[in-house]
Amino acid sequence: MLKSRVAPSNISHSRIKKGAITLIAALSVSVLVTGCNNTDSTSETAAEGADAEQKVLRVATEGAYAPFNYTDAEGNLAGFDVDITNALCEQMQRKCEITAQDWEGIIPGLKAKKYDAIIAAMSVTPERAEQVDFTEPYFTNSLVFIATKASSFDPSSAETINSSEIAAQRSTISSQWLESNYPKTSIKMYDTLNNAFLDLESNRVDAMISDKLPALEWLSKNGSTFEIKGSEIEIDDNFAIAVRKQDALKQEINTALAAIKANGTYDRIKDKHFPMP
Repeated sequence: MLKSRVAPSNISHSRIKKGAITLIAALSVSVLVTGCNNTDSTSETAAEGADAEQKVLRVATEGAYAPFNYTDAEGNLAGFDVDITNALCEQMQRKCEITAQDWEGIIPGLKAKKYDAIIAAMSVTPERAEQVDFTEPYFTNSLVFIATKASSFDPSSAETINSSEIAAQRSTISSQWLESNYPKTSIKMYDTLNNAFLDLESNRVDAMISDKLPALEWLSKNGSTFEIKGSEIEIDDNFAIAVRKQDALKQEINTALAAIKANGTYDRIKDKHFPMP
């Protein structure tokens, strides 16, 4: 009887041992599976993190200032500023989002955080520098007067300028220069450069003052009737990229700008849009 009782006890203990081994094995498998799942999850998280690291750079341009920025026949933003923006984004490993913004509201939009930077042929002025921070310059500009070839308009004569009605785009360096140097002249202001050119073409004004390259772009289509009058006006006018005050983005853009100038990208873009000397 004792043996008959011991036997079941031994069998029971054996089953317990086998059960324990089975449980341990199952737990080991579970741990291995869980470990694999954790590795996959970590990889997915890392991949998501890598995607998240490519930050978006939101840039505003005017879209009405050829050849620097304009809307092409397909309705896409194009021009020197747009190509520079894309080159900077590539150098910074950022995704670009470029939007058109009317000129009058472009700085208020930046300050309201609608976008992160302005790349729109914007001249550096003391008044603007009080509102935004500027990067290093990326272009140097000069001004010109335009009138019909038949016109006797002479920009070297203060009397001629003061007795003429001259078109200019509002809130630009050209209109500010004209107001500052010839306060007696009659200036007709326009929200966009295109509208100023339209009135010049329609002979609603005597002459127009403009940045040199947009003027040359317009004259390439209207040069049979209009021309630059006098010499170009050198005013040490530098275009730079505007960011919000104290934004670390300024240094990041400066580093990228220096890089695209050093590696030849900047010159290729410049030659593409401004093939003239």
